[in-house]
Amino acid sequence: MEFDVLVVGGGPAGLATAIRLKQASPDTSVCLVEKGSEVGAHTLSGAVLEPRALDELFPDWRDDPPALATPAGDDRFMYLTSTRAFKLPTPPAMNNHGNYVVSLGNVCRWLGAKAEALGVEIYPGFAASDLVIEEGVVKGVEAGVMGITREGEEGPDFQPGMELRATYTVFAEGCRGSLTKRLFEKYDLRKDCQPQTFGLGIKELWEIPKEKHTPGLVWHSTGWPLKSDTYGGSWLYMLGENLVSIGFVVGLDYPNPWLSPFDEFQRFKTHPEVRKFLEGGKRISYGARALNEGGAQSVPRLIFPGGMLVGDTAGFLNVPKIKGTHTAMKSGMVAADAIAEALKGETRPEVLETYPEAIRKSWVWEELHSVRNIRPGFSKYGFFGGMAAAALDTYVFRGKAPWTWVHHADNETLKPADKAERIVYPKPDGVLTFDRLSSVFLSNTNHEENQPAHLVLKEPERWKGVNWDQFRSPESRYCPAAVYEAVGPEAERELRGTPDAEATGEGAAVEAGDASVKLVINAQNCVHCKTCDIKDPSQNIDWRTPEGGGGPNYIGGM
Repeated sequence: MEFDVLVVGGGPAGLATAIRLKQASPDTSVCLVEKGSEVGAHTLSGAVLEPRALDELFPDWRDDPPALATPAGDDRFMYLTSTRAFKLPTPPAMNNHGNYVVSLGNVCRWLGAKAEALGVEIYPGFAASDLVIEEGVVKGVEAGVMGITREGEEGPDFQPGMELRATYTVFAEGCRGSLTKRLFEKYDLRKDCQPQTFGLGIKELWEIPKEKHTPGLVWHSTGWPLKSDTYGGSWLYMLGENLVSIGFVVGLDYPNPWLSPFDEFQRFKTHPEVRKFLEGGKRISYGARALNEGGAQSVPRLIFPGGMLVGDTAGFLNVPKIKGTHTAMKSGMVAADAIAEALKGETRPEVLETYPEAIRKSWVWEELHSVRNIRPGFSKYGFFGGMAAAALDTYVFRGKAPWTWVHHADNETLKPADKAERIVYPKPDGVLTFDRLSSVFLSNTNHEENQPAHLVLKEPERWKGVNWDQFRSPESRYCPAAVYEAVGPEAERELRGTPDAEATGEGAAVEAGDASVKLVINAQNCVHCKTCDIKDPSQNIDWRTPEGGGGPNYIGGM
């Protein structure tokens, strides 16, 4: 199938790209493919939406807003100790006056309907699994392959994929996109930028008693339960009638291999200041997702022959604001304008240099550049030094410091297990705190179990010597979905008494190790957070796109 423009990914950036294209050039043929079962099914965020880009795209959107959009109200920024909470001054970047507490999944569903009304062809459940490259130029993707068995053969329900071709292909895959990784390598797009650094966000949606609900409350915390050498914090947003979005982010440059972001989140909910919001309520959904935290210095080259990168796949998140939807959407709109202009000409350049030039002149770049030193300051100086550095950069230099600090790759930061403090987490109570498997159940995650494994060890023999011998299977702790299990007599001795081994006795799509200890990968549990692809010490775990429609199916409030 041939189109003028193909968009890969149905998140805010991809949808904004498609919409802006049809607004600028109604006769342009635009196709969008989304690996989730529907637009919004794989979209996970806090989220507080800064409407700046949405105002540009649809100035009258408030007349018909997305479901559950709630005007932001009271801002609270807290520092937690193990027993107490102290209210801190709200940093300017975290002032949410004029913003909206939203379900980002619902925002994407709303944008999807707008896109289809403009004539965009949207194909949900179509996972883009391969690039179509001819003579060095991206010509599109292969998508929609179904029914390949675990052995790599055509099963009884086999459906061949389709080549979706376009003059320009826009990649909007979100954080750590599987095809974007290949584009980085093919076109060396990261050669002139800092390494990307990431966080893992884990979220629950709760329904709480009406008398405890304050619509529009925006509550953030830092401090406990994390140590000062680990970047992270929480959010708690109240939206709709009685819904609470609560979550926790841990920077994936943490050094302790015994740390479990999932269990830190569960422990966070036991704090007296947090518990009071949730008691009497009910958890109704769960999810997890990695997010880019590198900022301006980690944005790669955005263009290559035949295509471009937009949104979080390029890393446009504003970390101090804890927001990226507005910048993601704007990047897609800027790309759309560049494409629309190119399609008017008789000759259509393969590489659209006008796109990165326009990004550099937009408010997206101004915003990201002004906060470029905030996140690396915490890596450089720890929590308290990072807070001081952030205050200096914000209030004294006002984002115009004459230096730019650097990042390091997250997979290089772990200490050996025998040199790190072992962490033993409390067992879940099933009321306020939970285990991984019951959490994955609430994400509505499902994969066709006979398909080829989408979580692959590039060199299975490497796992024991690195992951087990040096770090005692950190993937069994940083995965928020109980995908990875170290099993066997040696693992039983080492890990007994910790929540690492939530053994299912199933899966085994991939195994590595020997009789004393081996790794079992339960790929059917995967919620597509991509953390394993990021944090694995030797970059031995490769996350690949499963069949379309597989993975989580997040409900409306997520």
